[in-house]
Amino acid sequence: MKVVYVFLILTLIPFSFFSASKHSHQSKYAGQEAREIKSLSESDIEELRNGSGWGLAKAAELNGIPGPVHLLEMKEEIALNPDQIEKIGNLYQEMKKQAISLGLKLIELERELNSHFANGTITEKLLHELLEQITQVRKRLRYVHLSTHLKTPVILTVKQIDLYNKLRGYYSDDPCKNIPKGHDPEMWKKHHNCP
Repeated sequence: MKVVYVFLILTLIPFSFFSASKHSHQSKYAGQEAREIKSLSESDIEELRNGSGWGLAKAAELNGIPGPVHLLEMKEEIALNPDQIEKIGNLYQEMKKQAISLGLKLIELERELNSHFANGTITEKLLHELLEQITQVRKRLRYVHLSTHLKTPVILTVKQIDLYNKLRGYYSDDPCKNIPKGHDPEMWKKHHNCP
């Protein structure tokens, strides 16, 4: 029994030492201190400047409500007619114009927040004011993206929406058998003409 006990101790000591030495106090943010705006990566800034989605429309996109950018990219695969292309194109242009304006505003507010922290001029009052402004701009930006998604289904046929979601990889070939989590099964089946 003592031999087994000694063997276990000798076996576990190197393992526990190795595990302990693996832990580091280095932050997962290490390297980000060189960013111009600490809270935004270069990729974030580029997306905001270009009016891109920045992941703000996932609630619509991942629940089967198409976005205009991808619809236009897939116009041939889902057989959009000229009228649909024009309507979706108009939606996209309006969304992009608003998204760029709000994205630039968000970048400036984040830059201002960053600057006050960097210069040591931040106060509780200023922090509260800047965070409120950032929250409002981000909310409006997200609304622009999500509300645009809401306007696409009326332009499309059910088959086009289904094909869009299949091509995007969101569900398998039979929507009647694969009802996404959170959807009312009866409404889903009715919407997709399921038996």
